[in-house]
Amino acid sequence: MNQEKIIVGFIGSGGIARSHAYSLNSLQYFYDDAPEIELDAVCSATKRKRESFATRYGFIKSCDLEEFVADNKINTVFILSPNKVHYEHLKAIIGMTGLKRIYLEKPVCSGLEEEKDITALIKKHPDIKIQVGFQFLFSATVREMLGLWKSGKLGQPLHFDLKYWHSDYLRKEYRDRRQSRLTPAPEGGAMADLGSHSLSLLIAFLGKGLRITGALQGGHFTDVREDSDLFSLISVYDDISGAVGTLSASRISSGTGDYFSVELYAQEGALRYSSSSPDSFEFYREESGTWNRRMVGSNYKSVSSFPSAHVPPGWLRSMIHAHYVFLTGKDDNEFVPDIEHGLAVQRLVTLTAKYLKTFRESAAKGH
Repeated sequence: MNQEKIIVGFIGSGGIARSHAYSLNSLQYFYDDAPEIELDAVCSATKRKRESFATRYGFIKSCDLEEFVADNKINTVFILSPNKVHYEHLKAIIGMTGLKRIYLEKPVCSGLEEEKDITALIKKHPDIKIQVGFQFLFSATVREMLGLWKSGKLGQPLHFDLKYWHSDYLRKEYRDRRQSRLTPAPEGGAMADLGSHSLSLLIAFLGKGLRITGALQGGHFTDVREDSDLFSLISVYDDISGAVGTLSASRISSGTGDYFSVELYAQEGALRYSSSSPDSFEFYREESGTWNRRMVGSNYKSVSSFPSAHVPPGWLRSMIHAHYVFLTGKDDNEFVPDIEHGLAVQRLVTLTAKYLKTFRESAAKGH
């Protein structure tokens, strides 16, 4: 048992905060060495919402930001607020007296100036652990795929294709409820919200030598501003390996639900994964000439009997494991998305926004 007691504070009380509260409360069932956790404070802009959240999910109190920052007991903060204020809240809390760790939902910021400020902040506070909420990296299947890829058995990468597609924004009533998500990139849009997960994954597989070379944008509705990113596709080049590929993000792909896919092709083989079959992936070896499917299950460390390793893990299971790694630092096989990783993703999202703007201007001129 980890001897340190984790004293948690949430900034944010929306839907994603509920998932994090669930995950923290579930750790004890999945891990025999889960740390002791005290849910101390919830802070958000609306008093009624934060009070309701605190009561429902077992927090001791709700408070405004000023009172939250003054709470010297809190050693672990989850920044789960709207995207556009992530930087503002990070800046507000990073100097808290007892603070040891921060879980920062993506995106980490909304532009180059904020990125520069964050870089300066983390240099001033090097002892504070920051983990960014790219939870696909904690999917049991993705972890297994990454291990195979890093083994070098498939050889040097050649090309790739990643997709993350939704369909919800086809419905006007849904768009009306999500107006805050219809702001242009890099603050909002499909590439910032969905594509950032694909960029995070691509960095984990290929490294930080990625750069954007072009972008396309599509999707037009009379009630949505022209610069809102509903569907976008970017071309990507890896300076290190010379591999090239595409990455697309969509909120308007009919019939897709929550569809995520990865295809990576290399000199000696290939990998492919689809959320249509989330508990397995396929790999190909040139020497064998056949595609093979590897079933994964809940292959998380440390293994407990709840659930057994062959049980399908699911979306929330990866979030629970992300919390375990965040709070304990255990599991040496993980690719942990630290603040440097989050900033690397954000640089690509910001660059994508520039290319999308260029495309829109060119399309408007008829070129």
